[in-house]
Amino acid sequence: MAENVDGKVIVITGASSGLGEATARRLAAEGARLVLGARRKDRLDALVRALEGGGAEALALATDVTRREEVAALVDGAVERFGRIDVLINNAGLMPNSPLDRLKVEDWERMIDVNIKGVLYGIAAALPHMQRQDGGHIINVSSVAGHKVRRGSAVYSATKHAVRVISEGLRQELKPSRIRTTVISPGAVATELAQSITDPDTRTAAQRMYETMAIPADSFARAVLFAISQPEEVDVNEILFRPTAQEY
Repeated sequence: MAENVDGKVIVITGASSGLGEATARRLAAEGARLVLGARRKDRLDALVRALEGGGAEALALATDVTRREEVAALVDGAVERFGRIDVLINNAGLMPNSPLDRLKVEDWERMIDVNIKGVLYGIAAALPHMQRQDGGHIINVSSVAGHKVRRGSAVYSATKHAVRVISEGLRQELKPSRIRTTVISPGAVATELAQSITDPDTRTAAQRMYETMAIPADSFARAVLFAISQPEEVDVNEILFRPTAQEY
């Protein structure tokens, strides 16, 4: 068992599949109490049943991170159920990449709403509780694309770079409080992320890359576990990881 995880109340957005689901399973095995949010309530409910079958405590709440009131209800639900919130994982995200000249303006807006505003809504919901507790941990999910931009990923890279900037600003502003901050930037991990791409050519290329090199979603869950399990005086601020085979 990892240290410093058992009994912690952990809220995860985008928990119905991929990184969020894998992280929920990993943290449940370590004794965390989980509050899971996503739009697909049926999948959340199935995950909660599986976790409870293994002895975990978990709660599912339908959550669209583009709606501030739903994110607030998710965090408040954790506090009402368990009395506190120890960790927020702002995981919900999407990646409908395309070249800019294809003018996928609705996709751009969706990425800004989910990838940036969703993170800010999570911070706004959790931070007052953590400040009252004088402790907590906010984990934001960026991407390798937040460090490097390539053709077809300009808007996605911009949103994920914004997550890194927000996370660093938050880290500085919270000192000298006992609230920790971490930003995790995965490379190609096996999730449904490529399915959000609406541009046919871009989607085909992305799926080909994921099929050839993507690593399991549990690789992300282990990174989360590492950050959370550190002693309270240790603040792991940034983790960047990729498949060993990934050049980009």
